[in-house]
Amino acid sequence: MFSRTALSRGAQLATCRQASTKLAQRRGYAAASSAPSSHTFETSDVAGVKVAARDSHGPTTRLAVVAKAGTRYQSAPGNTTKRSALRITRESELLGGQLNAYHTREALVLEASFLREDIPYFTELLAEVISQTKYTTYEFHEDIERVIHLKQAKVGSDVSALALDAAHSVAFHTGLGAPLYPSPSTPLKSYLDEHKVAAFAESAYSKPNISLVADGASTAALSKWSEQFFKSVPSSGSALNSASTTYFGGESRSAHTGGNALVIAFPGSSFSSFKPEVAVLAALLGGQSSVKWTPGFTLLSKIAATYPGTTAFASNLAYSDAGLFTVQISGNAGVVRSTAQEAVKAIKSVVEGGVSKEDLTKAIAKAKFDALSNSEAGVSTILSAGSGLVHTGKPFQIAETIKSLEGVTAEKLKTAAKALVDGKASVAAVGDLHALPYAEELGLKV
Repeated sequence: MFSRTALSRGAQLATCRQASTKLAQRRGYAAASSAPSSHTFETSDVAGVKVAARDSHGPTTRLAVVAKAGTRYQSAPGNTTKRSALRITRESELLGGQLNAYHTREALVLEASFLREDIPYFTELLAEVISQTKYTTYEFHEDIERVIHLKQAKVGSDVSALALDAAHSVAFHTGLGAPLYPSPSTPLKSYLDEHKVAAFAESAYSKPNISLVADGASTAALSKWSEQFFKSVPSSGSALNSASTTYFGGESRSAHTGGNALVIAFPGSSFSSFKPEVAVLAALLGGQSSVKWTPGFTLLSKIAATYPGTTAFASNLAYSDAGLFTVQISGNAGVVRSTAQEAVKAIKSVVEGGVSKEDLTKAIAKAKFDALSNSEAGVSTILSAGSGLVHTGKPFQIAETIKSLEGVTAEKLKTAAKALVDGKASVAAVGDLHALPYAEELGLKV
């Protein structure tokens, strides 16, 4: 059953929604459709919390708390002191909202997507979740442990995920090298319980460690409601710190019967030191055609077309003070070996033969499209904006990214590729180790 407060709030929101709908119908949505879309986040400090908002004047909003509390900083769901988990679920569903929580190597994200006019409710809810959550013993043992074991089993059977984790480990060792999920080989009870989770949350959810990011809301609206509801968030807590990232490079090989995966990685581009030529190089290598029924222009997609059944793609994984440029390959062990050899040759071809003007133009255009498409999708944008804000003091702005991509030349691309092949690589193989290649067989230094 809902309390009178909850029902009253729902009725008030419903009334406001009906009024706004009638107004929109009279206007024919002219205001919303004629307003220019903005890709730029406006930032401010509200009640001691770093806040960023951008407004595309659409009907929905995505709001997230991004905490500097990913696996890099590690040493759950539940009720809050005001609302039960059931009440949170029921109220959110009545308003048509969607709630999500996930973590990366550097961030823990609590996210809500909802109709634009419901920003007061969801701002209050996120503030309440990070400041008033009860970490109960029964929920930890009945729900959290069960979910962790399921995720461990899922990751343990995913050779691509295992290879990527291993590549991070040999590249960075600690910090960013920590796996995304606890190892199933270590008993969970030996290092994790509800008390340790509560202690970690107390440090993570303090004002210096979080940012509040809204995509699809005005700065004025976000500031108004965050000032009202986030003032109760603790201003201090034990700082979550991590040593500056150092790149090491190396090689990891793990036998697995569930498939074959190989990751070839190099130092990449970070949030704090963005290298547009690295993004364009990733687009040039690519891996997936943007035109159906054709291999496309990217180097890896042409290679993959030659070896049916294999998947190969390049990407740059950006973090606050480091990046990892990766080529990820999966498929039959023999095919993975051949694809990896051709992939390394492709990178070296950029150094030795350069890149044509046409392919450079295509790669820049693809890099721009990927950046803008991801920005409009909102998911990666929330994460990059929030992570940039909490780690460097400024969000990752898509407009600045696009401008820098346009300045990439063939010579800059060649220099970037040369830095990769001349430096130390991080190579991780998972699967049939009799067939998967060693780094030296690929002509790489580790």
